[in-house]
Amino acid sequence: MKVTIVCVGRPRRTLAEAIETYEGRVARYFDFETAEVKESPGRGRAAEQVVRDEGERLLARVPPQHELIGLHRPGKAWSSEQLARHLAEAALRSAAGVSFVIGGAYGLSDEVLNRAGHLLSLSAMTLPHEMARLVLAEQIYRAGSINRGEPYHKGLA
Repeated sequence: MKVTIVCVGRPRRTLAEAIETYEGRVARYFDFETAEVKESPGRGRAAEQVVRDEGERLLARVPPQHELIGLHRPGKAWSSEQLARHLAEAALRSAAGVSFVIGGAYGLSDEVLNRAGHLLSLSAMTLPHEMARLVLAEQIYRAGSINRGEPYHKGLA
């Protein structure tokens, strides 16, 4: 099953190496790729227009047959085990794939939110989209290790 992270912008140097490390680890468990779309310039433009423009670019990179999971602060928090279970069940259903979508500075457009099968919250706090990408990549890696019964995950069931 294919797992994709579709996000706005490229990571800056400070987090790029850590993101690359975990995204590389995810590929041990899933057919994995990332798709980065250009950030919309915010100067002199309404936030709603920026979000709408970025949303169009994000949706264009999500394969139509993929389940879309939008990262959204007010979404539902899942445990690592719940994420692992969700990905395992998607694979059992022979789902084409799961695409996780991370918005830019202003979040996700209504179009992305409406297309999402699930809205996932990584934290009740607002995270920079680069940090969200790092945390998400680590959690997808962790989910793969949980599903294979490997010792990486030390959490309590």
